[in-house]
Amino acid sequence: MTHKEMNESEHDPYYGRYISKIDENLDLLEGFVNGQIDMIEFYSSIPEEKWLYRYDEGKWNIKEVLQHVIDTERIFMYRCFRISRGDKTSLANFDQDIYIDPSQATFKSPDQLLKEFNHTRNHSINMLESLREIDLKQIGKVTGIDMSSRAAAFTVIGHNVWHMDVTKERYL
Repeated sequence: MTHKEMNESEHDPYYGRYISKIDENLDLLEGFVNGQIDMIEFYSSIPEEKWLYRYDEGKWNIKEVLQHVIDTERIFMYRCFRISRGDKTSLANFDQDIYIDPSQATFKSPDQLLKEFNHTRNHSINMLESLREIDLKQIGKVTGIDMSSRAAAFTVIGHNVWHMDVTKERYL
């Protein structure tokens, strides 16, 4: 299943900025598997002295960015799961900024964060492997707007690419 098979009506236009970061012919499961490798390689290559760098006052450091990526994957894959099961309850939005301080990301080692990412991604891959194409085409509501299960999953892949790009441009 590729994202070129999706209709724009399957997600809020806001998420299009993430989905557009990935090749339209990329297979969903392949994107999660290859994305895991890319993320681990990318973040493992960051020098130790850069992990606490903030490119501007009030911005997250790299540890916090990676924690945000992990937390966002958890939330979007929860959405993917609920929608894939036919749950029509409108799912709430989340305030990404309030998640950072309680995460204590700044106090985690890069290895701890990469391990946390790896476990989260393995869980996501396992879940996707259990879903059928019909499950991934299910439509639910997120903050009152239609979203397909597959759109939630593709958003994760694009969101990761987005943040690797931002990290390259502004932190390294």
